[in-house]
Amino acid sequence: MNKLVTIYGGSGFVGRYIARRMAREGWRVRVAVRRPNEALFVKTYGLPGQVEPVFCNIRDDDSVRAAMQGADAAVNCVGTFDLRGNNSFHMIHVRAAGRIARIAAEQGVQNLVHLSAIGADANSPSRYGQSKAEGEAAVLEAFPGAVILRPSVIFGAEDKFFNRFAEMSRTWAFVPVVRSETKFQPVYVDDVAQAAVKGVLGQAAPGVYELGGPDVATFRKLLKKMQAVIQRWRPVVNMPTFVMAPVATLFDVIEFVTAGILRNGLLTRDQLASLGVPNVVSDKARTLADLGITPTAMDAVLPEYLWRYRPSGQYAAIKASAKNLRKV
Repeated sequence: MNKLVTIYGGSGFVGRYIARRMAREGWRVRVAVRRPNEALFVKTYGLPGQVEPVFCNIRDDDSVRAAMQGADAAVNCVGTFDLRGNNSFHMIHVRAAGRIARIAAEQGVQNLVHLSAIGADANSPSRYGQSKAEGEAAVLEAFPGAVILRPSVIFGAEDKFFNRFAEMSRTWAFVPVVRSETKFQPVYVDDVAQAAVKGVLGQAAPGVYELGGPDVATFRKLLKKMQAVIQRWRPVVNMPTFVMAPVATLFDVIEFVTAGILRNGLLTRDQLASLGVPNVVSDKARTLADLGITPTAMDAVLPEYLWRYRPSGQYAAIKASAKNLRKV
C-alpha cells in the first residue's frame, strides 16, 4: 500500500464508490471532506489505516495542499447545486476545480481525475452547464493531462433521482414533472467509479469522456420504469413550462430574500433551463467503451434498492409467489 490517492468529496455519492475501488486496488486513500467525523464510514472500505477521512476546505489553497501532500493521484468529485453563496457554481465548479488542478500540478501529482457532467457547455442555457464547462477549462489549463468524466444522471442506492421520484410515487396521488420528453442516459454509479479508477491508474488517455448507460429514455419513460419496479402506478403529469417558470422564480426569490435559510428544493430557474437540453452521450464522444467498461443496465440495479418503496416492501416477492399456491 505504497501509493496514495486523495479524493476530494470522497464521502459523497460517487466519491465513496471510487474510494472503495481504490482501496481494493491496494492504494492508500485519503478522503478530503468538510466534516471528517461524518465520513468515518469510509474507514471500513479497507484495512485499518488504509482509508482515512481528513478535513479540507476546497476554497482554501493551504487546505487543499495539505490534503494532497504526498499523493500520487487526485480525484475531484465535489459539485454543488447552489447558484449563489460561498458554495456557488462559480466557487465550486470553477475556482475550486482550478485550484485542485493547479496544486496537483505544483506537487507533481501523476494523475488527476475531474468529475464534470454531460451538458458542460460554455453556451449552455443554464448557469450550471456553463460553470461545469468553465471548470473543465480551468482544470485543463493547470493540468493538461487530466481525465475529465462527464456522466449523465447517475443512479445507485444513494441517488437523489430515482429515490426522490419513488418517494413521490409512494406518497403523492400523481408525479408532476417538467419537460417530460427530455432524454436521459442514466449511468450506474459504480461504472463511473470504475472510469475514475482507470484515470487514477493511468489506464485512461487524457481528455474528456462522456458516460452513459445502455438505455436512453425520456424523463417520463424513466419514471414509468421506476414505478414498475416499485409496483406503484401514479400518473406522470407534465407541467407546462409557462406554469412552472413563475413558480421556480418565486422559490428562487424566497431563497434569495431569506439568504438561503429557506432553500429552493423544488425547482430552480437554472434547473428548468437544464431540463431543456438532452442529457445523453454525444455521437463523437469517448465513452465507457473506450475505457473497456461495459455499462450496467438499470434493470439489473433498480430492484436492488428501490424495493423499499413497494407496497409490501421486502415481502413483495413472497406475496406474489403466495398468490400462485394452489389450495390443497
